[in-house]
Amino acid sequence: MTKQRLSRRLAAGTATCATFALVAGCGGAAVSPSQAAQQAKQNVRLVDSTPAATGPLDKATWFMPKEPATLDLDNDAAGATTDTVMGNVCERLVQSQPDLTIKPWLAEKYEWKTPETLVFTIREGVRFHSGNEMTADDVVWSMNRHAADGANESDEYENVSEVRKTGPNEVTVTMKQADAVFLKALAGTGGVVLERQAVESQGDAFGTPRGDDACTGPLELKAWESGRQIVLTKAANYWNQERASKTGELTIRWADDDAVVNSLLTGEADGAYLENIASATRLAGGPNTTVSQGPDTRVWNSMVTERGGLADVRLRKALSLALDRDGVSRAALAGLGVPAAEPVGPGAWGYEAAKFRAASEQLAAGAPAKPTPQNIEAAKKLVAEAGATQQIVVASDGTTGRDVIANAVVDAAKKIGLDARIIQIPPQQYGDYYSDAEFRKQADLFTDDYFISKNDPVGFYKNGASDSTVQWVLKDPEYDALVAKAKAELDDAKRADLAIDLARRWAEAMPWLSVVQSPTTVVLAGDVTGVPASGAFRNYPWAADLGAKGE
Repeated sequence: MTKQRLSRRLAAGTATCATFALVAGCGGAAVSPSQAAQQAKQNVRLVDSTPAATGPLDKATWFMPKEPATLDLDNDAAGATTDTVMGNVCERLVQSQPDLTIKPWLAEKYEWKTPETLVFTIREGVRFHSGNEMTADDVVWSMNRHAADGANESDEYENVSEVRKTGPNEVTVTMKQADAVFLKALAGTGGVVLERQAVESQGDAFGTPRGDDACTGPLELKAWESGRQIVLTKAANYWNQERASKTGELTIRWADDDAVVNSLLTGEADGAYLENIASATRLAGGPNTTVSQGPDTRVWNSMVTERGGLADVRLRKALSLALDRDGVSRAALAGLGVPAAEPVGPGAWGYEAAKFRAASEQLAAGAPAKPTPQNIEAAKKLVAEAGATQQIVVASDGTTGRDVIANAVVDAAKKIGLDARIIQIPPQQYGDYYSDAEFRKQADLFTDDYFISKNDPVGFYKNGASDSTVQWVLKDPEYDALVAKAKAELDDAKRADLAIDLARRWAEAMPWLSVVQSPTTVVLAGDVTGVPASGAFRNYPWAADLGAKGE
């Protein structure tokens, strides 16, 4: 499942009453933010990108939450950590920018010849790290590899009927029907161009610690020491010297939250994109670190299963009205999150941003999506109308973020007259909620963070279609028809209007309870700068921009 990357992890740990008074059973109201959290929020910079570097770095060290399972972006085990590494090594036909727009990249231009025909002019003079020149044949082979059954990006190619070379430097994609979201997907993993010869010669070693990369990016893979680190080096003969890497060698390591924070505080690390953004409270405003946040698509939601306890939409709306989202943001994200009315964040606004912002604000201000403040009385009325008696079962995997949200849901349910309880699921099984209908029968709600790799709200809201594999209660032929219309609309302004309509319909049906948005959060040592602060970092060569800060 590629267009919606599921990280399925927040900081490990257990919420305690002393830390999270919000948690049901601890008693009392939610605690005020700590002084550290207040100071952190004041010191966090809200930007698309950190200030540009003025000088190079010989070496830098970066931290991630865990080791990648693979460096093969087509492998279905690839996820956020794979993206974070390989965004620097592999390049796409089009490239997502820190401000969330896209621009031609390995394709010097693209054009919709007809609503079903997308033509790419492939850039000449681009060389793979092997030294071989990139060809249109490599592009065709790569796209067909992405489209293959079981490949990580195969769902992005569902409307593609043919990819073929139509000239020495031309590739034509023929669609079954127009699909504007497909072009956005090509700024993600679906548009990566690989060297066929390099991939095939490595066989099973490709994407493993024994393999090499097969890409064109500003950095190349030097070594993957399993269990310890990944080392990238500046590509010696990078085709675009104006965008050559400012960092000579980048060592990427992985550790838990406390170790990452300590490494940043002691100067062992030059930076990290934080998965648990609450860790920023120890780093923002410090003498040796800076923290920046930017738009991301990542939102924490409680997903409603088809089990039946919340089959009545009035109960879903009642729970949404009763949720203490501010309390969740303080408890789980140290106040650095944003109460969310929508299941996708502003990192999706890669076009018509002003229109999407206005629509989002309107949605957040109106029932039933209004995220704050709580409206207990309105929620009680909905519960009375529904006449519910069935117990609501909420699943968590024991990690802090999911526990906080699960307890908030139970607390909200009890305040409006509903019976609710929590069940604990081992983290290694938690992902089964997406794939196993029998597994979903044990809970009415489970919480997860969810983000898309495309800067287009349609790329999220198509998840509301009846055949979606990630929501199970919205089955509306009118919604399905609107999804098809929105995907086929190539005019950005018209597609934005359709996306806004989809957002309204999603909010009315509420197949998920959106809770809190988690912006991209990047921490840098005081003497380095340059990387994006937006969710673009997953598909953009952020390390190439990492460099020394001016005096």
